[in-house]
Amino acid sequence: MTKNTHLKVYVGSGYYDFATPYFTAQYDIEHMFLHPDVRKNLRHYFYQAGHMYYINKPSMIQFKKDVDQFFEWNNDTTK
Repeated sequence: MTKNTHLKVYVGSGYYDFATPYFTAQYDIEHMFLHPDVRKNLRHYFYQAGHMYYINKPSMIQFKKDVDQFFEWNNDTTK
């Protein structure tokens, strides 16, 4: 992200994920030392599910909304 300041990143985390705990991703994001202008290009979404949050129906529905929103934001050239 430092080399490509236009890169936009989606991070999805399940609260009950024991393989890749959400708080580890949160910690990593907070310690990347990104410039605030670059940091705003990262979105972190959380789901009430485990590692495969898309198999939990309410999380899958929210995931779909979040991914659609992310793609709309990613394609918005005014931001």
